[in-house]
Amino acid sequence: MPSYYDIDAILTDSQKVPCTFEITVPGLGYLDGNPGEPIKEGTKVELPLWLGEMLAVTQNNTNTPTLSLDLPQCLSARVVNALKADPRVVDIRALAPHFYALGSRMLELFDEEELLDVLTDTFKRRAKEIADQAHHPRGVLGEGAEFLRGLDESERQLFRSAHESSKAVRNWMVDLKK
Repeated sequence: MPSYYDIDAILTDSQKVPCTFEITVPGLGYLDGNPGEPIKEGTKVELPLWLGEMLAVTQNNTNTPTLSLDLPQCLSARVVNALKADPRVVDIRALAPHFYALGSRMLELFDEEELLDVLTDTFKRRAKEIADQAHHPRGVLGEGAEFLRGLDESERQLFRSAHESSKAVRNWMVDLKK
């Protein structure tokens, strides 16, 4: 469980996800661009994950959830198919800066076994490329530059750690030779 003060968790929870209102709610029309009006049943809006989740678990007097959450576009079938084909060519950062964190949060809310498998496989396959790039830098304009620009925040942290450890091992080897 992330810390309350974890900026990455805050940024993940602020990412917008598609939601569909299951009931008509008076006074929430401003969410749909109609201030002063009720938001009608069946209205689709994008809300921050934290708000959508809270409204999805909140039940009204009819024991119906206020809204239902849908998977965000960055986890759509089209993206999942692209990740299955070759996850190294997908610009994950363009999809969501905190892609894996958002995927993890959505898996807490949805029972999507295939999505879990795809995200796990994607991370494993991309981690190999990240480690290779960290240990054998090819320069800012090298062949791996496009891949590195598409890393999400957790992958960037992995790259930094792998790069720093590689540098530390090289320095240690130089010190041993002295």
